[in-house]
Amino acid sequence: MLTDTHTHLYLDDFAPENIETVKRALDAGVSRMIFPNVDLTTIVPMKELHAAFPSQTFMAMGLHPTEIRETWQEDLTKIRKELDSCPDDYIAVGEIGIDLYWDKTYREEQIEAFSRQVDWAIEKDLPVIIHCREGLPEVLDVLSSKEVKPKAVFHSFGGSVDDVRAIRGVGDFYFGINGIVTFKNSRLHEVLPEIGIDRIVLETDAPYLAPVPHRGKRNESAYIANTAARVADIFGMPTEKVEEITTANALALFDRIK
Repeated sequence: MLTDTHTHLYLDDFAPENIETVKRALDAGVSRMIFPNVDLTTIVPMKELHAAFPSQTFMAMGLHPTEIRETWQEDLTKIRKELDSCPDDYIAVGEIGIDLYWDKTYREEQIEAFSRQVDWAIEKDLPVIIHCREGLPEVLDVLSSKEVKPKAVFHSFGGSVDDVRAIRGVGDFYFGINGIVTFKNSRLHEVLPEIGIDRIVLETDAPYLAPVPHRGKRNESAYIANTAARVADIFGMPTEKVEEITTANALALFDRIK
């Protein structure tokens, strides 16, 4: 019943065992995995891994905010061409967003690139996978400026109750919860009740943010069960129920993965 709504199993971090990593996830009960794109170099390996598991994996196309550099406009044109040329291959636009954690040099360019890609999603009636790190005001400004709001998920959400309320003030979006919720210093146990189980989807963000007891190791989609168990503990419900509800949420958000 588990659905990993955000995993990068196609990256070099998993080579040469990318296929084995997907198989481990399937053996662990992860029936669906969504691969969000990162940049121009990741399109081919992502498509190759998807081709090996066309019924269990799904792809999203977008340009990651940390990949916005001097050539961002040319890169974005190529990303759009890929999205247009393979319309049946992509179930979302992502991962896109704003990341000002490490470097604010391209802040304005990130905002413009995010806005353009949100427009693509609205035009094509696709959901958006949002990467937001130290950029929530900017992300919400872009979303607020759109007359039509896309379906969207705030991937790898680790924010506060106030952040949830600010996001809710713009739209009824989903929140991607991953291994962060299992970390000892995480405050997400206080935040998840504010979100509500009906707007939570599970993810790994593999190879990053492995949940306890795998923290510090390379993450993979099979570990999503540990995140599901922690969410179940927070809500005081059986793990199986969390798996059922979050998968239903994923199917509602990403309606092309049914």
